[in-house]
Amino acid sequence: MKFKAIATLALAGALFAGPSLAADITEFRIGILGGENASDRLRSNECLREKTEKILGVKTKLFAPADYNGVIEGLLGGNLDMAWLGASGYAKVYLTNPDAVEPVLTKINADGSFGYYSIGFARKDSGIKSLDDMKGKVFGFGDPNSTSGFLIPSIEIPAKGYDMTPGKYFKDVVFTGGHEQTIVAVSNGDIDGGVSWADGLGNWEDGFNSGAFRKAVDAGLVDMTLLQEIWRSNVIPEGPIVLRKDLPSDVKVKMVAMMASLPSMDAECAYGFMAGEIKAIAPISHADYEVIVEARKRKNKK
Repeated sequence: MKFKAIATLALAGALFAGPSLAADITEFRIGILGGENASDRLRSNECLREKTEKILGVKTKLFAPADYNGVIEGLLGGNLDMAWLGASGYAKVYLTNPDAVEPVLTKINADGSFGYYSIGFARKDSGIKSLDDMKGKVFGFGDPNSTSGFLIPSIEIPAKGYDMTPGKYFKDVVFTGGHEQTIVAVSNGDIDGGVSWADGLGNWEDGFNSGAFRKAVDAGLVDMTLLQEIWRSNVIPEGPIVLRKDLPSDVKVKMVAMMASLPSMDAECAYGFMAGEIKAIAPISHADYEVIVEARKRKNKK
């Protein structure tokens, strides 16, 4: 799907028409998903906190829980007001309580698409060049609530004939705790292979244009020339930025407008928030995630 210019302010006004009740909130709370260590997550998003505090006129706080579920539960419990979720994380929130949040925006890649990939990888010196070479090896996944770090690989890899039950085809299947942890574990040789996410654009040695590999390269945690791709998923719809549904309407309008203008207003801040180089932040709706919601629903029944 290609990005088309959209009158974001007009759309926001139409979506959130209603009384102006910003005075009803005394603070705004932003949840930051895992993928890198908490201090780096907070540092990457400090500019967003400052801008939000300024535009809303209330104290704004960042929260960086240890795992994806911390952000999900924060949104479900009404303890967080905004987060950038993966598609699977959004699906879990929606399936638990469809009235908790609404998807409003998403990341648009440099080429105008809004998808990304789960990418399997291993060390070059491991002799592992494909999933065929992972037999009897340890395969690492990030977080049970990650779209690229678990949901999609757990569907697509078995569909190719590789049983993901620990001890069957792979010696073991483990959760590392997040994308950064997976990348570091494979790079250090602690596990044989793993999966993480990227937009698939740009150069491998740079960690692509955006995604967890790019963040790891920027942080000096990995030398991509020592790693190689061994598997790639079908394209995954980029996860949504969500807002708590019962926020005052004018708060939603201000946040949608501010986030949509972030790439042009402060490219460096957008780079930190969106994990790399992007073209835009554009409107999205629940309809764009119905396939992922159904996939998660089927997964939950197994």
